[in-house]
This record gives sequence, C-alpha cells and structure tokens, in this order.
Amino acid sequence: MGVNRLRDLQDPMTDSRFHKVLVFTAQLQQLPSVLVGIWIMLCTGICALAWAHAPLLPLLYAGFAALNWWLMWSLPRFGLSFGPEKATVMALALLLLALVMPLGLLGAPLWMGLAVLVITTALAVYATYVEPFDLRVTHETLITPKWSSSAPLTVLHIADIQVERITKRERLLNQRIRELKPDVIVFSGDFVSISYRYDANAQAAIREVIAEWDAPYGVYCVPGTYTVEPIERVQQFVAGLGNLRLLLDQWVTINTPGGILHIMGMVTRHILATDQATVARMMRTAPDGGVKLLLTHAPDVAPDADAAGIDLYLCGHTHGGQIRLP
Repeated sequence: MGVNRLRDLQDPMTDSRFHKVLVFTAQLQQLPSVLVGIWIMLCTGICALAWAHAPLLPLLYAGFAALNWWLMWSLPRFGLSFGPEKATVMALALLLLALVMPLGLLGAPLWMGLAVLVITTALAVYATYVEPFDLRVTHETLITPKWSSSAPLTVLHIADIQVERITKRERLLNQRIRELKPDVIVFSGDFVSISYRYDANAQAAIREVIAEWDAPYGVYCVPGTYTVEPIERVQQFVAGLGNLRLLLDQWVTINTPGGILHIMGMVTRHILATDQATVARMMRTAPDGGVKLLLTHAPDVAPDADAAGIDLYLCGHTHGGQIRLP
C-alpha cells in the first residue's frame, strides 16, 4: 500500500532519468571554464596512455577538443544558438576519447585515430551549424468523405520551436510560413528551450516569433512538456496576442467551404492513464459531424484517439525524423 502511494506521488517527468540528465547538463554551465579545461587535459592524459605508440595523436586529440570548445563557444557569438555549451564540450571530449582510446589500445595507426577525430568533429559542426537551419516541410494529404475535394484545406503543423533567442532559424521559420500561406496553423507545444524556461529575453523572443503567425481560419496552440513550460508560463507567452488561441482541453469548430473542422486542443500531462481519460472525456462532448483533429504535445494516446474516432492526430515532442537510422 505504501509503495503504491509512493508511486502515485512520483512525477513521471521530473523523476525520469532523462529529465534529470537535462537539468544536470544545464547546471554544468555554471562550472568555471578552468574546470572544463582540466577535464580536457584529463581526457588527453588518458588518450596518451592508450596511444603511447603514436605520441602525436594525444596532441591532435587535445587540439580537436579545443576546437570543439571554440565552435560551441562561438555559436551565440555568431547569433546561431544560445544553449549552454560547457556540457556539450565535455561530452564531445568524452566521446572523442571513447572512440579513439580502443583504437590506441589495439595499436591502430595514427591516420586511423586522426580520421576518427576529423569525422566526429565534422559531425558536431553539422549538428550545430548546419542541421538546425535545414528546415524542411513534409506534405501529407488526407482524403476523407467528410471533406469536399473541390475545396481542400491546408493545415500547417508546427512543433517544438524551443526558442532561446531570435536567430536565423526563427527568421527562416516565419519566412517559410509566409511562403506556404496555410489556411490553418496548429502548434503542438514546446515554445521555449529548457535552458531558458524563465528567461525574460527568451519570452520576448517567443512572442516576437509567434506574433507573426497568421492564417485565414486561425492559429491554435497547446502547451508542451509541463516540466519545461507549465500552463501558467505558456499563458504568459501568448498573453495579449490576438492572432492565436491557446486551447486547454477545449474544442474549437471551423466552418469552411469544404467542410467543418473540429480541433480538439488537449494538454499532455505525460501520465498515460490521465491522458487516456482526457481523450475519453473530451470525445463524449465532441461536436457532431465534420473532421476531428486532435492537437496535443505527445503521441502517447494516438491509439486511443484513433479508436475514439479522431480523424487526424497532430503532435510533436519526440522530434521524429531529426535523428534517423539509416
């Protein structure tokens, strides 16, 4: 009984290892830079032990670790990204060590270790300087007898913008939105980066970005992960903005020439039973007819929504497709 009660009191998000790791890495930004340098020197020393047969490799390792530090440090100076860099620098140093140390212990030639350093650093550059600004639009077509093919409706789904400051990425996002000219815009949450949850400048940047969103039939949004942006915080992000509407477990109906679109904006609580119950409760008051679109942050209750009669389920959270194999 006591164990069950303890489980009921535990928060599935704040008590998760993943969330604790995110919070911990953000806290590493408070470390003095000298400690980051000592970390790199320690890793270099371990590398030297493994590569005793090729003493140039540890020097190259230290050089690439320092280069990665400069690259991460430069991101906000170039106006590209404003996340904490020290945890990334330390993780990259550890990753480089984990990749080259086994090769050294096996007596690999110098060129092989150098190739690993070059390739890994190139991937880090791509992941931070290139990929975040490679915004792509995925087009999907939903054909249903509930909608007239003579008057199609374009719904633009945006997810997980996780703003820190206004950068090239945010400007490119809004440019793409203007070019697409959607009929409806829906945003499935995560307005802010976890490192800037209560940062006033980040809030101003968010408001500047979303204030530009415009569509003939409206802009609708729901909160993201509550450990990053509780509902009260999201309400501050959108307060006074007349161009969009925050949906908190609410239905909204849009009448168009092609048919009726009912949007069910649901708050994701990340407790499966609770979210399943919310779907069931909201479907009991669902409007009749039309196409029913469920807008929420996470994909967890997609099977329940499908069984309940939802026609289209739009969510984010998992960053699906950002990292894929192959």
